[in-house]
Amino acid sequence: MFYAGIDAHKNYLTIAIVDNQGTLITEQDRVPVGDGEPLVAALEGYRPMEAVVETCPFWPWIHDVIGEATEIGFHLAHASKLEAIAKAETKTDSVDAELLARMLVTGLIPEVYPKPPEQRDLCRLVRHRKILVRERTSLWNRIQGYLQQQGLRIGREKLQTQKGLGWLREEAWPWLSPEQRALVKGHWELIDRINEQLTELDGRIQEEATERPEAQLLQTVPGIGPYRSLVLVAEVTPIERFEAPANLVSFAGLAPTIDDSGVGEPRHGPIPKGANRWVRSVLVSTIPSHMRATPESTLGEFYRRKQEQLGMPTARVAAARKLCRAIHAMLSTGEVWRG
Repeated sequence: MFYAGIDAHKNYLTIAIVDNQGTLITEQDRVPVGDGEPLVAALEGYRPMEAVVETCPFWPWIHDVIGEATEIGFHLAHASKLEAIAKAETKTDSVDAELLARMLVTGLIPEVYPKPPEQRDLCRLVRHRKILVRERTSLWNRIQGYLQQQGLRIGREKLQTQKGLGWLREEAWPWLSPEQRALVKGHWELIDRINEQLTELDGRIQEEATERPEAQLLQTVPGIGPYRSLVLVAEVTPIERFEAPANLVSFAGLAPTIDDSGVGEPRHGPIPKGANRWVRSVLVSTIPSHMRATPESTLGEFYRRKQEQLGMPTARVAAARKLCRAIHAMLSTGEVWRG
């Protein structure tokens, strides 16, 4: 068995190959990025092989090139958790590649699930929708800012209604400067374009969600529609990646950090930053929708109890954590929501 450590950069790769004792067999420097043939050639003749690369913008390309070769296993290492490389006194491409290979030999690689091409495209679809919504919100905020600069006040949600837009055109418009009017007009045009793209995206998301049994299963949860179900399918399947519900909760960033140094009582800190923000956002935003749809559900009762004890923000996260555990059970067993 051979093990390859791949240190990836923008224009080239550095590859170190070791045997099962960790002894360096060969090193390939400046393997170009773009054409997969030099990468395949650098790994040729060493079989069977396990290869590892850190998370970086180029890992999908490396994964797909290696995936076409036989007898090569692919491993994706969590870059921020590779403390051995981050703390190394000598930092060179060859040293990093060799250390990656040796860590793979000894089973010390903190691995991340490498999504296959189809799943990566699904992630791009749902994430793009989130990005467009964020951009649209930013444009509305700018329009509201121009109004406030002229002493005109209106809530953002009201501004986006037909009545609010009528007020802007008829009453607020004369108070804006010529440049502000031009900017507002430009923002309107961009918002219209974004709305058109969102309509198209929503249609594609609806089709994808309809064709995927896991998405249909998740939509039995009140508050989860096609978009939210598809985000969860894209980000957390196959559910077998998560051995227990607690692993999924941690992945979603819904488990608070704990400071238990042995002195005094354990202290619970904030939600960890290095979590999947897409899953966390969907689960937390589902709670208000769920409460509107079925306020008397078990989850709804749990949320109200926590809200009285801890306040709304903390209660929402606690309820999202409970929902996350339920989703793990649903995807693991195939059973519908029974809340």
